[in-house]
Amino acid sequence: MTVSLARGTGAAAVLIITAQGAFADVSAQDVWSDWKAYMTGTGYTVTGTESQSGNVLTVSDFSMNMQIGAQEGDMEMTLPSLEFVENGDGTVNVVFPKEFPIVVAADEDNKRFSAEIIYAHDGAPIVVSGDPTEMTYDYASAEGTLTLGKFGATGEDIPADLLQATVVLKDIASKTIMRIADQRSYTQSQSISNITYDIAFKDPDSDDSGSIKGSLENITGAVSSIIPTDAVSPMLPDLIKGGLNVDANLAYTGGNSTVMVTGSDSFDLKSSSAGGTFGVAMSSDGLAYDVSQRDIKLDVSGSEIPFPLALSMAETGFKLKMPIAKSEDEQDFGLGITLRDFAVPDMLWGMVDPEGNLPRDPATIVLDLAGKGKLLFDMFDPTAIEALEDGEKEPGEVNALSIKQLLVSAAGAKLTGTGDFTFNNADLETFDGMPAPDGVANVELTGANGLIDNLIKMGLLSDNDAMGARMMMGMFGVPGEGEDTLTSEIKVSEDGQIHANGQRIK
Repeated sequence: MTVSLARGTGAAAVLIITAQGAFADVSAQDVWSDWKAYMTGTGYTVTGTESQSGNVLTVSDFSMNMQIGAQEGDMEMTLPSLEFVENGDGTVNVVFPKEFPIVVAADEDNKRFSAEIIYAHDGAPIVVSGDPTEMTYDYASAEGTLTLGKFGATGEDIPADLLQATVVLKDIASKTIMRIADQRSYTQSQSISNITYDIAFKDPDSDDSGSIKGSLENITGAVSSIIPTDAVSPMLPDLIKGGLNVDANLAYTGGNSTVMVTGSDSFDLKSSSAGGTFGVAMSSDGLAYDVSQRDIKLDVSGSEIPFPLALSMAETGFKLKMPIAKSEDEQDFGLGITLRDFAVPDMLWGMVDPEGNLPRDPATIVLDLAGKGKLLFDMFDPTAIEALEDGEKEPGEVNALSIKQLLVSAAGAKLTGTGDFTFNNADLETFDGMPAPDGVANVELTGANGLIDNLIKMGLLSDNDAMGARMMMGMFGVPGEGEDTLTSEIKVSEDGQIHANGQRIK
């Protein structure tokens, strides 16, 4: 439901809050006809009563509705009227009401949930220019506001004071170029100077309440997409098979948020960052995410927390690349995690190391993996997923894995490594059910003996345990360059042999 709903909402957004103009010749009927073709092609049912008066085409009782899955829910937008005004210079103004609702509903476990989101703006029109094969949409508004209206469950409205939410967007400007050919495609650029959000909630059965407030600064975005016009259906799996291709990137220069909970227990969290990025791409080649933030600061306090915590991190990031369509050919996948220069307050250090034995440098964890494999089912096919859950099918196989970077640095010790392995999926016996690997990993460990010495001083490690750890490091490692440094070359072969620095250990 979530993926389908996101697709549906995104399709509507292209036409609701889009983009900036060029010069050419389009008529009101050209624009309206293409809207209907685009929206019906992406799964919406579009209705409305058309009437022409001079240079104005009015669509009364306008409605867009999309069914999300067979029993999952729907999304609907209704307007009393929508106007397409020919400006006399080959361009058309699309005029929305200054306020209109979007209703999202979902069904789960025989319960229906619905929410009304009201969009309000200054009445600025979308300016459409170009020609019927390539239209440019121009939109600029000083302010837009999204407000949570009515919401309910199982047919009953929930009292408005239990949940309130408002999002305000300042200085909106966007440009979308829509091309209509054998396949429809569009490119979009957008900027918003500031986004603020304010959410308040209450527990109906107690005095507990809370709020979430925050803002993002200087948001910029770019999207390009190819939308097939001959897909079997407008549902996501068929669109992907038909050639759907989406590539979107978002960036912002700073943000902050505050979370506050009061009542039987209290909790306060304040966070800030110096900006970040978000990227997502989806096509038949796979799905990819790339998310990062810079200079994150967190201040946390609460009735269940013994003292206030001030945490910081120079960088955090997450990358994922994965196939989504069944294929007999090898497909790329990848995973990346970055937690760089994570620092905790001295007060927290003092609880675990009051004597100051351990270096208190910020900790870092970086992992970057890439590989090749085969996905043996279509990820967005409900029937295939059901068969997978029933154990009727295997999800896939891994054919190769590369450790492009491994870095763990904390408490005076540092571990780094790289490696490359292939896997024999026909041999599940040599390594007890795991495909037999073949490859080499190179690892370097610095400061391990110093860390062990400090843990002994702190009473966290006994002499016997320390001796066992040192023997293990001596078995797998050899002295490297520099003080307290060990290196290791680990070779694994398909026949089950494992060698460390040329010496067989299995």
